[in-house]
Amino acid sequence: MEEKKTFHVNGYIALVVLVILLVIGSYCLYIGVIDERFSMITIGMVLWVISALFLSSLTIVSPNQAKAILFFGQYLGTIKDNGLFVTTPLTQKINVSLKVRNFNSSLLKVNDSDGNPVEISAVVVFKVVDTAKALFDVDRYQDFVEIQSETAIRHIATQYPYDTFNEDDLTLRGNTNEVSEEMAKELQERLAAAGVEVIETRLNHLAYATEIASAMLQRQQAKAILSARQIIVEGAVSMTQMALEQIEDGQEINFTDDRKVQLINNLLVSIITDKGTQPIINTGDVHER
Repeated sequence: MEEKKTFHVNGYIALVVLVILLVIGSYCLYIGVIDERFSMITIGMVLWVISALFLSSLTIVSPNQAKAILFFGQYLGTIKDNGLFVTTPLTQKINVSLKVRNFNSSLLKVNDSDGNPVEISAVVVFKVVDTAKALFDVDRYQDFVEIQSETAIRHIATQYPYDTFNEDDLTLRGNTNEVSEEMAKELQERLAAAGVEVIETRLNHLAYATEIASAMLQRQQAKAILSARQIIVEGAVSMTQMALEQIEDGQEINFTDDRKVQLINNLLVSIITDKGTQPIINTGDVHER
């Protein structure tokens, strides 16, 4: 099914025309009855029937609303213009809202790409853009949107890890914008059959499942400590190397290997330790006890 326009004319102009036809029909009936002219009675009756049929087809379309027109089960088209209109008589008129809606998914428990159970939910903002598909291609498009939204959320959640310390990896927690865009793209593909346009999707809840939340918190803390220590060690080595080069180049001092080991040892201990160092420096042989 594809949406199309149907016959409709301005209701105010049509109403004036129909009233005139009713007046003419009434006059013809009056003349026919007075003069006993069967032809005038027939004309009057025809005008009355035509006027009554088209008066019954008057319909009002509100802003951000459309009406699908069915003629004995056949889809004739949709009226999206706002106002009062006269359309095809003896038709069924189905209201379809074109307003922007939002759907808050239920809290879902899924496994991320690392196999960790996470709780996730999202808000989906959408609107109907094709009334024919929304009404006739799917059964209750609102339910279709909800089910397909939850399916897309589950599928996207399994494609990414919840969190990682590799900055190049996409994660559910660290790259919510990218994940939301990917979710919107997949959801649009799923909802195209229902004539629905996805305007935006956003994660509104993301957390580890309660049964592993405590363990994963400890794991995150351990990874954070290891990552911080790695950065500290790399910085300490770089600073020590730079200090040795500056001392030797600026002061024209050449250290022996033992002295370099002593200096490197003292600098690394001073930089890496997370406690204040004591103002005691080993000036003897590093091999002495």
